[in-house]
Amino acid sequence: MSDSQYTAYNLFSMTPEFWALDAEDKAVLTRDFLEEMQKVSEQTYFYQVYPSRSEYDIMVWHNIKTDDLEAINVYAAKCMLVVNKYRLYFDPNLVLSGITKPTVYSKSKRSKQEINAFDESRKPYFVIYPFSKTPDWYMLSREERQEKMNEHIVLGRSFPEISQLLLYSFGIQDQEFVVAYEMDNLSMFSDLVQQLRATKARIFTLLDTPIVTCFNRSKEELFQLLVSTHSLQNV
Repeated sequence: MSDSQYTAYNLFSMTPEFWALDAEDKAVLTRDFLEEMQKVSEQTYFYQVYPSRSEYDIMVWHNIKTDDLEAINVYAAKCMLVVNKYRLYFDPNLVLSGITKPTVYSKSKRSKQEINAFDESRKPYFVIYPFSKTPDWYMLSREERQEKMNEHIVLGRSFPEISQLLLYSFGIQDQEFVVAYEMDNLSMFSDLVQQLRATKARIFTLLDTPIVTCFNRSKEELFQLLVSTHSLQNV
């Protein structure tokens, strides 16, 4: 696996034009869109978002290994070509993206809780959000920041069932990081976040919204959710 990867979380909403399509046209369009989006990156995953948020319906998670300096450039062109083709029906509301790299706050190069985006082993729940620190955080000494992050790291390790992927977005997007958590138990994740609110590093948080909770779906499952007219008991 590459030491670095570029990841993009693409959030879409279905437009009124999509919902106005007849069942056959909607099915053909949706299947073509999902299949083409899957081919855009080296590893692609699909997620349902609504009803966790009302402004997004689905999320497409793209992953690119960055061994080749042109890889991100090539991905961007391929992604735009596909999205433009379906933009009338699949509106790209938000993209959160960044690059992975080793953390400066831990001696281990790769945490056991770090998400491997290329192993195809996904958990049911996936939570993402942009994140930025206040300017005061960067004025602290290296030792002061490490001391505050140690508390954060110890707390995170007390929830070994929850995995994390941290993207660095400095100079790439408005936020400094994109944080992603993956878990089997959404209630347990809520407990972790509640406890993190009481850590010393919390007062240096400038941005940590919108929080987007996603539900992992296979390509076929997401297709059925978008085009089915059956009630739940008939699916």
